[in-house]
This record gives sequence, structure tokens and C-alpha cells, in this order.
Amino acid sequence: MSTPYNSDTYPLPVSVAFSGPDNTGKTKQIGILARRMGRAATSAGPLDHYDPRWAAIKAEGMARWWFETAPVEEVADVLASSYLERSRHPFSTPVRLLDRGVPMLEASVAATVAVRENLSAAQASDRALLLLASYETDLRTAEEGERALVLLHCDDPEEGTRRSLAHEVTVTEIYAAYQRHLQAQINRLVADGRFPMSIHIGDRSTVAVQDEVRRLLVPLHPDVPGKALAGVHVTALSGMSESGKSTTGEYLRTQHGHARLKIGYLIEDAADRAGIQDPYRLGPVVRAELIVDALDRFCQAHHFLDSVSIESLHDFDSTAELARMLGPQLTIAHLTASEDTRARRGTAGAQDVTDRDLVKSARGADKIVSIAHEVIDNEGPRLELERRLDRIALDRRWSEHRPSTMPVNALGLPVHLESYLAEFIDRTTGMRPLIDLLAVTGSGARGKYQHGWSDLDVLVVADASSLDEMRQILAELETELGGVKLGMTVLTRAECRAGAITSRLLHVLALIGSGALVPLWSTPGLALPVPDAATDVTVSLRDGIQAAIEIRRQLLKGTPDLRALYKVTALLAKIQLRFSGIECPSDNDALAVLLDAGRQDTSVVTTARTERSAAEALARLVLQAWLDTLPEEKR
Repeated sequence: MSTPYNSDTYPLPVSVAFSGPDNTGKTKQIGILARRMGRAATSAGPLDHYDPRWAAIKAEGMARWWFETAPVEEVADVLASSYLERSRHPFSTPVRLLDRGVPMLEASVAATVAVRENLSAAQASDRALLLLASYETDLRTAEEGERALVLLHCDDPEEGTRRSLAHEVTVTEIYAAYQRHLQAQINRLVADGRFPMSIHIGDRSTVAVQDEVRRLLVPLHPDVPGKALAGVHVTALSGMSESGKSTTGEYLRTQHGHARLKIGYLIEDAADRAGIQDPYRLGPVVRAELIVDALDRFCQAHHFLDSVSIESLHDFDSTAELARMLGPQLTIAHLTASEDTRARRGTAGAQDVTDRDLVKSARGADKIVSIAHEVIDNEGPRLELERRLDRIALDRRWSEHRPSTMPVNALGLPVHLESYLAEFIDRTTGMRPLIDLLAVTGSGARGKYQHGWSDLDVLVVADASSLDEMRQILAELETELGGVKLGMTVLTRAECRAGAITSRLLHVLALIGSGALVPLWSTPGLALPVPDAATDVTVSLRDGIQAAIEIRRQLLKGTPDLRALYKVTALLAKIQLRFSGIECPSDNDALAVLLDAGRQDTSVVTTARTERSAAEALARLVLQAWLDTLPEEKR
């Protein structure tokens, strides 16, 4: 007995028709999706496969036949017959992809007669319907069997026409006129609801458009993959032999979480799936498509990835195509070093480096530098290379923030400290500013300053060349502090960009970026990086480890420094809470929240600043909460 058909288990086959003006990438998008789906999809191919008359038309010259010699009735007949024959052609895959759907037949015929008979858009539409009247029933049936998707450059017909024609090597007046009418007819069909699914191409990359295509089509059939490299950034490494590509790939893997892949593996994996025997004999466009296809599969299988490095780019033409396909999702990083340096690095000798360079140069590897997004001079020490890679990786992950400022008196500090800060800012931000930014941090930034307990903590962003002048200014103003301890930290913009800062300072940058911490002064136009929340939490672990060690150092002293013990205990509490998604800038609040979460008595928090026994008891509770997160040792 046969099993009844269940559309949830065995979905019906579906035909998807990609329509749109010329040069919107219909064929490209179909090819990418068909290759990605493998045996689950097939491309129906071009229309000229479905009518034998096309061979003679091509021999005569298609443009001449279309716009000059053939009667419009013949043009309509050949086109309609081709569309209908394609619709009747059997297919065995779950999904069939069509280049141009039935509504495009109507648009094409209307645009043709508009040009040839000098008709208005409305007149051309009526004329096209008349020419296609004898096929109306069959065409309606064919259209009902298609899922219609239209790709548009934009909504504006004039701009859409310009973009379509911009991709052509030569453009005749009649072809330009045809494209203008075609755009108008397609827009009319869109307005009439003939294309339930539509995508605006704009300036987006091929892969970005493919991702939207899949999101639209995935509800139609479960074999359609749900996305295309969505949220994934690719860093492609190029450079001559021994320029440091492998070192770079490994650093990006270990320090920034990039998956590290070889281009040869990607090409061969995709080619093997597609049944291609020798992919390196194919053109550069196809090789780039194979790379993207393999990346797409790999990243879908490893859905948690958002960063991938691939090495090594050797072919200029396929690299240029890869850049067109991936757009802003791709960073081409080209590494350079002198011939002497590269020769010294070669483990098989200088001649081996020279021989490998000759092979790479023959493929155009030396020309990739002209289209690289980042050119990295790897002549110097490894530390310099790694800081440059940090900057590249973090520039992508961290957003930028142009901080606003607030007046000094908004902090609620004692008058003498307000005066001190105002004078320091005045002296360092004149006609030739010594600093780029100044912000008060710690309790002073939160209105929690306590005389005799709090320090005045200040962050300054400035070049190292300003240190001597700043030191002189600080010396001249020191008496105005009134004995308050000043903790001034100076960072350069480059250190902030590369993340070459401590975890506490990284947290300060995150607070400035979120607006939780407002600087007192900032140079106009200054943009600082905003560390992402995940990085902020992760790097704070180092401070937690150090704080747990410091608490025990203080407890081992005969007379611990009460203030130091309290502050380090509060820091450890804040870091533990941060891992639970709780941010408590206040020391008291952080300690109380942590103890309350552990169902401990919070009354000890109120006396810990003044009583040694309370401070030690509080430190032990917070330390134990930290130690409880570690696995038990077997005895």
C-alpha cells in the first residue's frame, strides 16, 4: 500500500522566475543559487534553447532581427513560443530557476513595439497584449506555475536605465530607447502586482543580493538555503612568497577568532561538488564563484562564525571578481617585504623564493596590491605586524563614536577640583591643543566622589609628543589638588584603535561609546572606537584574576590597607556581575547586588569602608563567590 502524499514531508516542486531589466544580475544570481543547491535545483537555461528558430536569428544578428527586419508579430511569436515551451519542459529537481518570467514577455514585447512604432507606454502595453492575445490562456497557465521575483536597480526608471546601460561596452540609440521603455513597462507590472517578490539591487554586492534572494525564497521550499554569508566578513591575504601571509592568517585565527582557510581547498571542494575536473583551467569569474560557494557552505556548517581569513590570493582577475561579489564583506590585505628580507625568511633558500615569485607574478599576484584595501609593510618586527592586524580586525568589529562633552561643574566635585580641571583643560586646549580628549573616570564621574576616600581619576587621549608639556603643566597645578591623589592615564588614538590597552581602559572606552561616561573636553570631530560588549566582558576576566589574587595579598597582611581592600573587592564583584549581564558602576551597589544574588547578608557592605573586620568579611564573601565558579579538585 502506497504512502499518501504529504506536502509537509514531500514539498511540491517549485519554479522561480527571476525577472528584471538587463544587467541586474539575474543570470548571476540563478547560477550562484543553482550551484549552491546542487541536485536540489536546476537552471532552465536561456530562452533560445526552447525554439529552433533562434539559431537562424543569431546568424542574422539578433539586434538587427529584433529591432529592424522581423515583423513585430514574428518577434512576439518567437518569444511567446520559447516561454511556453520552457514552461512545458519537464524537470526532476525540487526547484527550477528561470531566467525571466512570463510577465517579462509582456514587458519585452511592449518595449519593442514602443521603439519600433513610436508608441507611448500605455499604447505599447495595449499593442503587446494584442500581439500576445492568441497565447493568452497558455501564458496565464504558465505564469500561474511560476513564483515571480523581480530584480530592480532602483525605483527611478531613468536611473535604472542608466545603470543598465552602464554595464554595456557599446550602446546604440535604439537599444538605449528599448531599455528606457523596458524599465517603464516593468515598473508598471510591479505596480500591478505581477511580481509578488522584489529586490532593489542599488550598489549592493552580489552576495548581499543573493542573501536577500534566499530569504525570500526559503519559505517556498525547504531545499533553498536560508542565507548567503550573512554577517560573515572575509579577510583575503595576498603577497609574494615569504611576505608573512601564513603568520598573519594564524594570528587572526588565534587572537581574533577567524576561521583560517586555504583558497586551494575552497576551489577544489566546490569544484568536486560541481563535478568539475580541473577548476584551474576555468576562467577567473568561475574560480571566484567557486571560492564563494565553498565559503558559503563552510560558514553555513559553522553558523557561529563571523570572521574568516583565506590565503593566498595569487590571481589578479579572480581577486577582482571576488571583490565585486563580496563587496564590503571582503578585506583584501596585501603584505609586502623587500626581496632580501623575503629571501632570508625562505627555509628552502633564496632561489626557492625567487622561483615561487615567478609563478605568482605570472598569475598577476604582484598586481593585487593595486586593489588591496590594506597594504601591510611586514619589513619590521612581528609586534608591529600584530598591532596592525589588531587595528584591521577591530576596525571592523568596533563601531565609532564622536563623544559629546559636558561642563566641569556638572560632575559635582569639590570646588578646588573643579578649578583644577578647568585650569588644566584651559592650558592644554588652546590654539595648539596638547590633548584630544579628557574625561574623569571612577567615582568622580558618577557624582559619588567622597573627600578623603576617592582619588581623582582622569583619562587623557593625546600623542606621546605632548608628555613633556603636560608634565610641566601638572607640576605647576599640583598644589591646587589639595592633597587629593591624581591618577592620570594617557593613551594615544592608535592604542585605542588597536585595542592595545588594559581591560579597565577598554571598559572606559565602552562607557564613553555608550554615553554612560561623558568627557569634559574633546577635539572637534574626534571619533573613538567603541569596544563591543562581548569583548568588554571577556577581557575583564584578566582583571578578575588579578583582583582575586590581590584580595588574598591584602588579607595576609597584618594590617591590610582598608581602602585598597575595599576597592579591589568591589572590582571583583563588578566583574562577576558583568558576566551575568549586570553593570554596576557604583562600588556599594555592585557589592550589595552580588551578595544579594548569593543570598548573603548585605549589611556588611555599609560598614566595610570604615571597619577592618567588616572589610575582611566582605572580601572573603566576594572572593568565595569567585572561587565557587571554579570546578572542584578531586581529593
